Amino acid sequence: MKGVLGGIFAAATLAGLAVGASANDELLQMQQNPKEWVMPTGNYANWRYSELDQINKGNVGDLQVAWTFSTGVLRGHEGGPLIIDGLMYVHTPFPNTVYALDLNDEQKIVWKYEPKQDPDVIPVMCCDTVNRGVAYGDGKIILHQADTTVVALDAKTGEVAWSVVNGDPKIGETGTNAPIVIKDKVLIGISGGEFGVRGSLTAYDLASGERVWRAYSMGPDSDILMDPEKTTHLGEPVGKDSGLNTWEGDQWKIGGGTTWGWFSYDPDLDLVYYGTGNPSTWNPAQRPGDNRWSMTIMARDPDDGMAKWVYQMTPHDEWDYDGVNEMMLVDIEIDGEMRKVLVHPDRNGFTYTMDRETGELLVAEKFDPVVNWATHIDMETGRPQVVDQYSTQHNGEDVNTTGVCPAALGTKDQQPSAFSPKTNLFYIPTNHVCMDYEPFRVAYTAGQPYVGATLSMYPPEGAEHMGNFIAWDAAKGEIVWSLPERFSVWSGALATAGDVVFYGTLEGYLKAVDSTTGEELYKFKTPSGIIGNVTTYEHDGKQYIAVLSGVGGWAGIGLAAGLTDPTAGLGAVGGYAALSEYTALGGQLTVFAVPN
Repeated sequence: MKGVLGGIFAAATLAGLAVGASANDELLQMQQNPKEWVMPTGNYANWRYSELDQINKGNVGDLQVAWTFSTGVLRGHEGGPLIIDGLMYVHTPFPNTVYALDLNDEQKIVWKYEPKQDPDVIPVMCCDTVNRGVAYGDGKIILHQADTTVVALDAKTGEVAWSVVNGDPKIGETGTNAPIVIKDKVLIGISGGEFGVRGSLTAYDLASGERVWRAYSMGPDSDILMDPEKTTHLGEPVGKDSGLNTWEGDQWKIGGGTTWGWFSYDPDLDLVYYGTGNPSTWNPAQRPGDNRWSMTIMARDPDDGMAKWVYQMTPHDEWDYDGVNEMMLVDIEIDGEMRKVLVHPDRNGFTYTMDRETGELLVAEKFDPVVNWATHIDMETGRPQVVDQYSTQHNGEDVNTTGVCPAALGTKDQQPSAFSPKTNLFYIPTNHVCMDYEPFRVAYTAGQPYVGATLSMYPPEGAEHMGNFIAWDAAKGEIVWSLPERFSVWSGALATAGDVVFYGTLEGYLKAVDSTTGEELYKFKTPSGIIGNVTTYEHDGKQYIAVLSGVGGWAGIGLAAGLTDPTAGLGAVGGYAALSEYTALGGQLTVFAVPN
């Protein structure tokens, strides 16, 4: 099949990409079963796509609520459930309770795990007390707690198999991201870029919890797990101590680059992909240089953590455009040649299409026309061409800057996109928000906020909406269609073989749209705003759609934490003040089906 996607690869990827002898055969096989949902993003390629088609664009308008479940926790509910062997695993924000529900027995609670955590971790969590989900592997459910403890639970009984501490909340390190199980390892990131944490990715033995390796985002080559002659950036060796000599003095030790987003894996190339976050402090005048390797796409060997290639999207970030968003793995035809690529819609407002084997930059285009901080990406150097008017520093001095688009929460934050091999399109939930940015000098104190900027957020000039849900052509770098939403779309999308795409809104609506045209086919308002990721599964011959609702996250932090100062929540409280007119706090799983 010609066009955007190669059909042969599409089928191969959905079936688990290529099954290598050393890969985790269990998960590679399990992700082929559309009746279950065995990974937070559906499969290793991060497609968030299901082959189920019982619910389709012809009958999706008949969806009704099949059952609901209260999590017992308020604040922001990100992520979504796993469905494995007749059990559904539901997680919550802090205190990170995990429930196993029996789908064969009226959703009876088979077991419940409620960790005992010090509530002092709550004020150290940047943007609400969210958790993006649990992982499964080798009969274990893996939980990453807010206090950074990684726990392996027996999937059938909930008993603790092992636990290990991944960081230290006293210096601002917290846990919010979903783990990924690759081969015999659990890979986990770290949060805390707003507290001067130095980001890292850590691998633990799946059987024992023993630490196998840790790769930092910046520092000496030995810390980054980087060979200066073999690791490449746009095809060229990175050179010795790239994670040191692009920083002034010892700033790299509190340099940010945290790793709180999503991971993907290509078992054929045996590479794991992820992004790193903002450099610390937000104030760029305090950290001269490119600040490598913050704001970077990393491709690593999961066995030893060694970096094969890296690409820094926003060198010397001045706006908090974390690079942690998902990498979706597909084959794509560009200039008549099929390429193994990753597609990454970044916070900075550009969607990148890159050769995932070599790190070559193939396409980089804006996915919201209002993006103005840079004119374009130089395809030779890979560097954004920054518009001086929207820089937040001049000659090393702080500059108060107005009208920067996107705002710090980006054209898209962590809310994961979906990809359909039927349409060859990517469905991206986006923010349509700009900001005023006032940097100020800040001193580092362990465990205290290390931001150095005050923000105000608002819709772009002339716009009344703060979000769009778009369909994206990754080969051409073009928007195919775009649906405006009153607030940012903070929900993860789901694409299905029924030619329907699902997403949630901050007001609390679950929406279903035609995957080809974007026509709205169905909507239902759940009890609270949706920042969770839509999931589907089949049980006893019937397809279901499931989504967590519970307003919060960065966009909903004002509601979640009861904040009223417009500049609180790193500027989000004022920007989303009207959200309280449409929804309130909650914590509920809502499951939908079409009646027989």
